[in-house]
Amino acid sequence: MLDADQGQPLGLDGKGLTIGIVRARFNDAITKTLEQACIAELRALGVEEDSIRLVTVPGALEVPLALKALAAGDEHFDALVALGCIIRGETYHFELVANESGAGVTRIGLDHQIPIANAILTVENEDQAWVRAEPKGRDAARVAVEMANLLDELL
Repeated sequence: MLDADQGQPLGLDGKGLTIGIVRARFNDAITKTLEQACIAELRALGVEEDSIRLVTVPGALEVPLALKALAAGDEHFDALVALGCIIRGETYHFELVANESGAGVTRIGLDHQIPIANAILTVENEDQAWVRAEPKGRDAARVAVEMANLLDELL
């Protein structure tokens, strides 16, 4: 649904929503920046501090399993957020981690019919990661809130 005057998506009101965040600790300083930006934006959108649950995992490959545990657990979440940072190296490992973590995040969202904002950065170098960390953290918060509200409307 669009605001006819501005062409902007409606549904960025986070009041009453519960959001789960899974953050990979690999490239910790970068992922911590993603986390801080995401939480700050969630709060700015009206999500209460005690309605944000943060868990950390070692790396991006572990993110989908933690998302699955949150989605399938007793606690209700309106949306989830995946945070991580994968920086290309000299081996095929970059592609493996990027592809498998991305596929896992998507599968959890579809299997559990829960929106997941995927902000696992996949970058060529650390400079690219730093440029993207804060904006992508904020974007992930907005995506989570908008999609939670959209699914609430559609289902």
